[in-house]
Amino acid sequence: MTTPTCKRASGILAHISSLPSPHGIGDIGYSAYGFLDFLEGSGQSLWQFLPTGPTNPIFDNSPYMSTSAFAGSPLLISLDLLVKNGLLKEQDLNVPQFSEYQTRFKEVISFKTQHLRLAFKRFDTTKDSFLQFKKRTVWLRDYCLFKVLKEEYNQKGWFDWPKELACRNHAALEHKEKTHSSQMEYFAFEQFIFFSQWQELRKKAKEKHIRLIGDIPIYVGWDSVDVWANQSIFALDKKTHAPVNVAGVPPDYFSKTGQRWGNPLYQWGSSDQRIVTKLYSWWTERFRTIFTLVDIARIDHFRGFEAYWSIPSTHKTAINGKWVKGPGIHFFQEIYRQLGPLQIIAEDLGEITPEVTALRDALNFPGMKVLQFAFDGNVKNSFLPFNFTSPNSVIYTGTHDNDTTVGWYLSNQLTDETRKTLLQYCNHRLNEDSEIHKDLIHLALSSISRYAIFPLQDILGFGNDCKMNSPGSKKGNWAWRCAPRFLTDDISGWLYNQCELFGRLPQQTQPDNKNNEKEKTDA
Repeated sequence: MTTPTCKRASGILAHISSLPSPHGIGDIGYSAYGFLDFLEGSGQSLWQFLPTGPTNPIFDNSPYMSTSAFAGSPLLISLDLLVKNGLLKEQDLNVPQFSEYQTRFKEVISFKTQHLRLAFKRFDTTKDSFLQFKKRTVWLRDYCLFKVLKEEYNQKGWFDWPKELACRNHAALEHKEKTHSSQMEYFAFEQFIFFSQWQELRKKAKEKHIRLIGDIPIYVGWDSVDVWANQSIFALDKKTHAPVNVAGVPPDYFSKTGQRWGNPLYQWGSSDQRIVTKLYSWWTERFRTIFTLVDIARIDHFRGFEAYWSIPSTHKTAINGKWVKGPGIHFFQEIYRQLGPLQIIAEDLGEITPEVTALRDALNFPGMKVLQFAFDGNVKNSFLPFNFTSPNSVIYTGTHDNDTTVGWYLSNQLTDETRKTLLQYCNHRLNEDSEIHKDLIHLALSSISRYAIFPLQDILGFGNDCKMNSPGSKKGNWAWRCAPRFLTDDISGWLYNQCELFGRLPQQTQPDNKNNEKEKTDA
């Protein structure tokens, strides 16, 4: 239904929180601008990142368990840009000695909140641009009210609030809105600043011909404004508001007991057409919102639109779930009818059936090819580049859920025989000195896949102490950060030369003559 318009291209997967910054976490100001410069100098034209919504400390600040599918994370707001705009002063920024290598979320939340509230005191809430933002942002009122009530009830889940609020009694909500008007304004201010700063970031990315790739998790968290404000479109118990069944995936490469994510499931099969209409409208607005921020969206767990794994909520693991039919191609036809064609990447990893592949191909969405899944001794493995049959795919060395390439190669996951075969694919002999991350990047760039994207940790050759997420583990994830000294000219030059070799430079930097040549560096 949509055809990618871009020629061969290369990019980097790096979440915004992982970028260098003096404020304990990467942000969408100078932190992101500096990374755009690195991408441009490296011959990259794609930047992929994880979901950018508000995170919840209860869920280890996972970007995949956000409290809102629409809002932006205030932790990603640039304080430096608030100084530039006069809402903060340089002397206000009494910055603690944050770690360069990890986001200490508790410290960062305290630091950022303190300064955002100070900036709000200096903000003119009568500004026309702010008033217009509030007027046109259809999800904002529910989001601000949700945040206000979470504060009032000590961060309890909405399902544990007083009944009239959990059930969204109109009079009770209006009363809370009136008695908490200042706090409502503050949370609206956070979102106004986030989206304003983001549009400046997107403008700079366009100037550098770098396309932004966002991430749409198919599911949302139970304790989210999305579920609270739209209870009818989720399969919830009417009395307790708890999910009847929850999302996850069956046993796979990552876990022998499967993954029990715990998200409530959508009422795709409801016999009530009003519920289905509301569900489609909610999704349409979700797509509309993310495409105001990005150029391409990766749908996480795309296979759930064909069939999804439904787990009884009383079960502790995902083993005893079952596949239930999803909305299929009709869903995307309706989205396109409302919004027109969209540039989408289908995350099609895990247990993929011919029906899922047929849906992806009917929509002409590029799927994902992950090299870490390629070396299992099967010469017909679909992740081996010589088995690719179409350029309509995105090749990765790994994803945010994988080990880093160096960590994976050195781990006990691989036998000596597998390592030997891998090196042969990369045209290395066993007695040669090999940097495995560079070998796999070289192999990926040489493939027919239209896009090649690499986690920043693999570009830098880092080990598993730098991995972003370990599926199944509930603590210690999402915190990795890159210190600025690691983004060197040598690495940038090597990557540029590799992209030039395999025809993946942005169109405007293709070297037509010596004046456009970038100085070579040794691989």
